[in-house]
Amino acid sequence: EAAAHLAQANELMADVAAGHERSHGDGTPGSLAEANELALEAGIPEHLFQVLPGRGTVAGDALVEHPGVAKIVFTGSTPVGKQIMAKCADRVKRVTLELGGKSPNIVFADADLEAAAAAAPMSFLDNTGQDCCARTRILVQRSAYDRFLELLAPGIEGVVVGDPADEKTQMGPLISRVQLDRVRSYVTDDLTAIRGTAPEGPGFWYPPTLITDVAPTAPVAAAEVFGPVAVVLPFEDEEDAVRLANATEYGLSGSLWTRDIGRALRVSRAVAAGNLSVNSHSSVRYWTPFGGYKQSGLGRELGPDALTAFTETKNVFISTEA
Repeated sequence: EAAAHLAQANELMADVAAGHERSHGDGTPGSLAEANELALEAGIPEHLFQVLPGRGTVAGDALVEHPGVAKIVFTGSTPVGKQIMAKCADRVKRVTLELGGKSPNIVFADADLEAAAAAAPMSFLDNTGQDCCARTRILVQRSAYDRFLELLAPGIEGVVVGDPADEKTQMGPLISRVQLDRVRSYVTDDLTAIRGTAPEGPGFWYPPTLITDVAPTAPVAAAEVFGPVAVVLPFEDEEDAVRLANATEYGLSGSLWTRDIGRALRVSRAVAAGNLSVNSHSSVRYWTPFGGYKQSGLGRELGPDALTAFTETKNVFISTEA
């Protein structure tokens, strides 16, 4: 019966994700309030799934510190994740963390360059780049670098930025003035950029931006900008591609494009990231584990691994000799 309820809830959530209008506003709070209604609609018991809105420093700390809460799952920035982990350590409380990312998009010269270039823009512009899985480091084999940029530039310049309620819109505004200022701070005047357009007037607008001719250690190439900005970096060979892909403190997601299945398997094994896709940017599904390496967090959400993280193992020995 529980499995049937869960399946029905998944269908309802998929219906909403497909674009069917619901009553709540946009953003994370609205999404969770919507999920609460969907759970009730699907028949999940009223108190099994609960939504508690509030600031992290108030509601979040209360949950982490409460002795009745046995497990914490957090999605957010790496600095805040470290704070939560420290609080959990004080209470020997288990925690799953899904944190920041600076994911690579590795394009080999033997790949379908047209397909890779067509897919690349939305791999980092989805949700206006405010996505921990955003492929913001585009690594291109040097022999295909110039051609790939020729194919990629029109896709960046042609992204439709505007009102999220307009069906033609591909990218909306950033979430806040603070985030807009943060993004601007990384894209300095000395950088070479390919830019799209953004509306003028009210709103936290920033155009799709692709940075070229930049060092891998530059702040815009190394830090999680969390906005519609990506860098393009050349590499020489397979070994160099793996080195560049792993030259980050993060390890959440990534993609690689090649027609060589042997190379795809070798590179997938070598890249230190929890979620990878080959010839695609779709690496997250609710029935498979999701989580990162290094500063991108620990533990896994989704799939059977998530259920294991909420399970305690107990051993009971019963003597029958008495």
